[in-house]
Amino acid sequence: PTSEYVTVISGNFHIGMGDKLDEAKGIELTAGGFGVAPTGMNHFAWTTSDTIVEVHGEGPFAITYVNPADDPTKK
Repeated sequence: PTSEYVTVISGNFHIGMGDKLDEAKGIELTAGGFGVAPTGMNHFAWTTSDTIVEVHGEGPFAITYVNPADDPTKK
């Protein structure tokens, strides 16, 4: 319901827009990097090293999975 803002504290964080993970469509953020996932925009993310990120935005915060089978709370 709100935009997500991500700040990379350390490591390598990749983010891309779309319904399915596609590494070719992602960008890499390193320490100090900042990314935005706008409200209503499906997105994906992954790391390639031990990574610490801060995810922030206005509440309430919710995660909606494009594919419900990807929801780790359902496994």
